[in-house]
This record gives sequence, structure tokens and C-alpha cells, in this order.
Amino acid sequence: MDVVSLTYYAIVCGLLAGFVPATWRMPLRFGLGVFIGIVAAGVLPMLRGVF
Repeated sequence: MDVVSLTYYAIVCGLLAGFVPATWRMPLRFGLGVFIGIVAAGVLPMLRGVF
């Protein structure tokens, strides 16, 4: 994985961890993480084209 991908996913995961309430149950947080990961993977190629 190159630096752009690592930085992008680090930011996405950091934001996800910062905004998910700690009281949510583990399966719900896991599902939200999977959804955000899929969206992030879909957006990354588009952002690479811009930069």
C-alpha cells in the first residue's frame, strides 16, 4: 500500500473512531466501520484522479 492510501484510510478510520459513541454495541460499530470502509474504498480512486 502506498502513502496516499495509508494516509487516506488513517484519516477515515480516525474520524470514524472519533464520532462513534462508546455506548453503541460492538456489532453496530463493526457494521458502521464496514460501511465506511466500502465508501472510502470507492471514493479513493476518484480523489487520486483529482490530485
